[in-house]
Amino acid sequence: MNKYIREFIDYLSTEKKMSQNSQDAYQRDVLEFARIVQEKYNLSLDEASKTEVVAYLLQLKNTGKSSATVNRKAASLRAFYNFMTEMNYISENPAVNIKSPKIERKGIEYLTIEEVDTLLSIPDTSIKGLRDKAILELLYATGVRVSEIVEMNIEDVNLRMGFVTCTGEHGKARIIPMGRPCRAAVEEYIFEVRPKFIKDSEDSDSPNALFLNFFGKRMTRQGLWKLLKEYAKSAGIENRLTPQTLRNTFAVHMIQNGADLKSLQKLLGHEDISATQIYLTVAKNRIKEVYDKAHPRA
Repeated sequence: MNKYIREFIDYLSTEKKMSQNSQDAYQRDVLEFARIVQEKYNLSLDEASKTEVVAYLLQLKNTGKSSATVNRKAASLRAFYNFMTEMNYISENPAVNIKSPKIERKGIEYLTIEEVDTLLSIPDTSIKGLRDKAILELLYATGVRVSEIVEMNIEDVNLRMGFVTCTGEHGKARIIPMGRPCRAAVEEYIFEVRPKFIKDSEDSDSPNALFLNFFGKRMTRQGLWKLLKEYAKSAGIENRLTPQTLRNTFAVHMIQNGADLKSLQKLLGHEDISATQIYLTVAKNRIKEVYDKAHPRA
């Protein structure tokens, strides 16, 4: 790997306290750009100019990449070259002041309370079913990200007080309460089921990991996605259920039942409250729908 990228990733880890998944995403984006400028222009990262950055982003757009993907890669390059200028490896940031494409806002996908009830009723009483029940309950009860739940450790769960401690994307810990059904499902998993998964695993991380797979190792993002796909199919919501859908569902149901934006922002771990406000729009639209259907003079 390029020495600049190695130093950049170390900087993200030690100085910015970014999660491993965020570090991996930045690394992938910068490595991809490094490969392209080397192959097309025979340039190294410290030689690339604004021309190459713009050409790269235009190529992404012209090959059908979404605006969100292009914006993310542009942000990765800006962060990388900010680091390069701070370290005096280059004099100017070639990725600064580049206009990003507008993101088309799509409707937020979330489940109804009835759909959630159906989903949570599907896992059986096998050790797999009880583990999966705890995962689904925790995702809906707390609204945590998929990366956060797979990185969660045993010590992050306080069953007596009924909350989990979660370290989010920006390295800031937040405390999220669990409701009674979630606490019961997680407690049964920890004491009755988890010991059967851990077995004699050689994975040194397993003694701390909360959710384990059948090899006794920490569950992966891919494993969790596969799990969700399995239960989504059984619940008849196969094309709609993702970890983000459950996070959206948590947020929308909280707003619909009276949660204030500031509290919801803290629970979700949003740096900017504008990211939380989109859920308020969904709730307002829902109220309008109810009014239109219920009021005789709507």
